[in-house]
Amino acid sequence: MTPVIAVTGTARRFSPSWWCIRLALRLAGAKAHRISVLNPDIPPDAQGFVISGGDDIHPEHYLESMDKEIGDEDFDVERDQLEIACIRHALDHGKPLLGICRGAQLINVVQGGSLHQNINPMRKRTSKRAHLRPRKTVHLEPDSRLAAIVGTTRLKVNSLHKQAVDRLGNDLARVGCDLDRITQAIESERDIVGVQWHPEYLFMFGVQRKIFRWLRDAADRRRQKHAGTH
Repeated sequence: MTPVIAVTGTARRFSPSWWCIRLALRLAGAKAHRISVLNPDIPPDAQGFVISGGDDIHPEHYLESMDKEIGDEDFDVERDQLEIACIRHALDHGKPLLGICRGAQLINVVQGGSLHQNINPMRKRTSKRAHLRPRKTVHLEPDSRLAAIVGTTRLKVNSLHKQAVDRLGNDLARVGCDLDRITQAIESERDIVGVQWHPEYLFMFGVQRKIFRWLRDAADRRRQKHAGTH
């Protein structure tokens, strides 16, 4: 049976991220179900989650004052609340989680961590320009789950973010950094992987598709285990 993966994201009708994630999951052998503030219900057969990228996370969620250069228009409070609920649902029910960019940050926040609100001043060896192409190098910890998933400790990735993980949340490990030592990947023993880049826009590369294959396999293991208890 094909596992169903719930994919959160923007409610905007035109969402390249949603279509690319849907394709990446289909290539991995999973079926994507879109969740947004316009369609907030979690399907009962969802065995895993993708928390996707998008707008910045409001600082109120990690108890920080707002950067003076950031205004309320940079946030989507309704989406914050919806995705926080989805992450908690996944954690409470033991469902695997893949966080992409904003999604990785929000998983960290839900677990009690904090964020850098604006990483541009921290950039010394990496570009401040956003780009879809894989132009940035990420180094992964050799003994990490993510390194085992992708089969390498060095990845070329894209970069579209201005926020990043600062203080780690509970049960999370920092397993990937760029040349400025900014966090690029986090994970947990609880079938949680968060990446700061956008693998859905790099689905043409086999190494990036492996991330979605991991989620598919983890969701399938969870489904089989759950079925065996009933």
